[in-house]
Amino acid sequence: MQPIRTTSGGVSQAVLLSCVDQWGRAVEVPTTLGYRADDPYALSMVFHSAGGDVEWVLARTLLLQGLASPCGDGDVKVYPSIDEDANAVTILDFCSPDGRLVAQTDSLALQSFLSRTFELVPVGSESKHLDLDGLVAALLGTP
Repeated sequence: MQPIRTTSGGVSQAVLLSCVDQWGRAVEVPTTLGYRADDPYALSMVFHSAGGDVEWVLARTLLLQGLASPCGDGDVKVYPSIDEDANAVTILDFCSPDGRLVAQTDSLALQSFLSRTFELVPVGSESKHLDLDGLVAALLGTP
């Protein structure tokens, strides 16, 4: 498991996603999970590839719920599973107009990452970390 990096306002962790390509071959995709306290309801997954990085932003609670039971509607679905070696894994199913990616990653790595996000911003306290005045100012283009 990769170490979790903590900054003053967030955490990040590198994970490997195991995917199956269109020919049925296993492909490892290096991915960075990221979380920032100033965007407390969301986390990012940045998929790193030779063609460039691709970022998906999803609800933090989606990953948490997906560790225990199938969840998600629309573009992202998450559910627990067990790999061929009887290890707990989490399946991530991403759909977009450009295609579909089904990947799995180690559930313990996700749990560890999520635990660090909950230390930074506990569940239920997310609204205390939002800067609504700053958001309105940014939307209106005012300082």
